[in-house]
Amino acid sequence: MTWEEVCADPTLQDLPYKIELDKWGNILMSPARSRHGDFQFRIAHLLQLQMPDGRCATEVGVETAENVKVPDVMWASFALRRSTPHEFAYAVAPEICVEVISPTNHLEEQMHKGDLYLQAGAKEFWLCDEQGQMRFFDATGPLERSALCPEFPFRIEIHD
Repeated sequence: MTWEEVCADPTLQDLPYKIELDKWGNILMSPARSRHGDFQFRIAHLLQLQMPDGRCATEVGVETAENVKVPDVMWASFALRRSTPHEFAYAVAPEICVEVISPTNHLEEQMHKGDLYLQAGAKEFWLCDEQGQMRFFDATGPLERSALCPEFPFRIEIHD
C-alpha cells in the first residue's frame, strides 16, 4: 500500500490511532493516550513560539528509507516547505522531527525512527519520554541541547 492510498482510504479516516507504513507497505497503527497528545501539543506550541520562521505540525508523513513514518511533531522552515513536495508526505524530512514515547513504544524503535528521519534530511531528532524529559540528537549523535532551537526546555510540563 502507498501513503497516497492510505490518505485516500475512507475507512482509515478519523481513526484514534497513529498510522504509519512499514518498509513493505503494511499499515502500522499505534494507539495513543491523552497524555501523549498533551505532550505533542505542548511541544508544537513551544517550538512554534520559538521558531516563527517555519511551521509546526503534528503527525505529518515523512518519506524514509523504510516507507512513510509519522513524527509526533515536526518543524519545517518556510524555505523547506517551498522547496519540497509535502502534499501527502514530506519528500525531504523537516528540519526537526520529534517522537513522544508512549507505553506501547520501545526506545529502540523510536531511536530507529530518529535515524530514519536524520537519513531523510532532518537536521535534528528530538525524543520526549513519558515524564516529559527531552533528548536531542543530530546525525553525529546526542546533543547537549538543540542547536536549531537552543532555548527549548529540557522538560515539558503538563499541568492538569
